[in-house]
Amino acid sequence: MISHHLLLCATPAKAKCCDPSVGAASWEALKSGVRALNLENPQRREGIVLRSKADCLRVCEQGPVLLIWPDGIWYGGVTPERVRQILERHVVGGEPCHDWIIRRTPLRSL
Repeated sequence: MISHHLLLCATPAKAKCCDPSVGAASWEALKSGVRALNLENPQRREGIVLRSKADCLRVCEQGPVLLIWPDGIWYGGVTPERVRQILERHVVGGEPCHDWIIRRTPLRSL
């Protein structure tokens, strides 16, 4: 079972949203944070957390941008310092970090 999929616009080829070095550092923080919190463990009761590095999420402002599915929460300004808080508070704790949300696109039932 999968609990969340985290998509981070981390190293855009034509960076319009952020400094690519900040995106790369945020990606490294996301990878290490997911590992440190044991979120990739297939035995995790809530399900595993997948992570993907995106070239561009087509939100060309306030980057790096992190999209969390299935919640449809888009975070802007995702620096390495913010990654751990987002993982702990939102992904593990279920409480979004409201101050950093730039968009909401919840999934609809089919």
